[in-house]
Amino acid sequence: MANKLVSEMPLPPHLVHLLAARRLTTAKDVLSLPELELMGILDAGIHTARAAVAHVSEIACPPYQTALALLEAVRLRGDGRLVTTLRGLDDALRGGIPAGKLTEIVGPSGIGKTQFCLKLALLATLPECYGGLNGRVVYIDTESKFSSRRMIEIGEKSFPQIFRQEGLAQKMAGRILVLRPTSLSDFTKSLEQMKVTLLQHDVKLLVVDSMAALMSSEIEKSATSLRQHPLRWALSFLKSMAEFSQIPVVVTNQVRSQSNDDGYHYSFEVEKKDDSISAERFESHLVAALGIQWAHAVTIRLVFESHSGHRFIKVAKSPMSPAVAFPFTVESSGIILLSDEGIDVPGPEITSIRCQGENVLAQ
Repeated sequence: MANKLVSEMPLPPHLVHLLAARRLTTAKDVLSLPELELMGILDAGIHTARAAVAHVSEIACPPYQTALALLEAVRLRGDGRLVTTLRGLDDALRGGIPAGKLTEIVGPSGIGKTQFCLKLALLATLPECYGGLNGRVVYIDTESKFSSRRMIEIGEKSFPQIFRQEGLAQKMAGRILVLRPTSLSDFTKSLEQMKVTLLQHDVKLLVVDSMAALMSSEIEKSATSLRQHPLRWALSFLKSMAEFSQIPVVVTNQVRSQSNDDGYHYSFEVEKKDDSISAERFESHLVAALGIQWAHAVTIRLVFESHSGHRFIKVAKSPMSPAVAFPFTVESSGIILLSDEGIDVPGPEITSIRCQGENVLAQ
């Protein structure tokens, strides 16, 4: 709501012209200013400044709803969750990836994050009678990892009865719009055009794989004091888009390794400097790349990690589930859980990201 344009608000015409003339283009521009500063910018009295704030607040702020009204809305329309077909994970998430929320997939390179996203994209296009959402998907592929061939292979192995039907695989692949922005500015332009696309084309899932890849190049260009600014904008926009369209928004995040003398590194940038360096050193210093602000903003955080000879999907953050982990493997049909029984995660391990061995980090 903070990014809602003043020009799109049903405000009194004189107020729209006044705000536009002072380059106050969004609700955030108006509402973040103290009254005295707003008076100075508008060159107006206290009553005009307060009227501007009152008008913009009334329109930009989301209307309240009672818990009963929300429950009734879910009963009438369904909660729009995207089933992952991983039974244990779906049970933990109370039915799957939630609509209207931001879900983060975080883990080291090569662990299976893109495999998971490909399966979600496929599921969103499936007919509802097969557990899908029967819609289109916008897949923002920032690292050129999206593979139509791999996605169709997952579909053929997971749903052979569907993919044997002539032309259905091509039809479903045609429902997935893949965008490949090469910079943060390209990504920003794509997002700004996205709201209309989501409504006009019956989009049921938005995937960004990965957000950290865009931010890492941007951070290198930015001064330290400005590093969080582009991330704040993208985060705010993605959250508002999820709420606006009431679809699942899934974003992947990378990990970085921090040691006392090396500073921060993304996992794919870690180099083996000494044969004696143990894998446990990197395991104990893996953190999510996008930082605390991002971690607080996402509703669901699924950590993909590797330890004890297995890969795990860990529900590290969820308002409807305790912290549990599921061992998994990646097969031709995509990600398969080795057990649907979640393993309870003790407190200190909830926020950790473990990666056993250097071979996964080096992928």
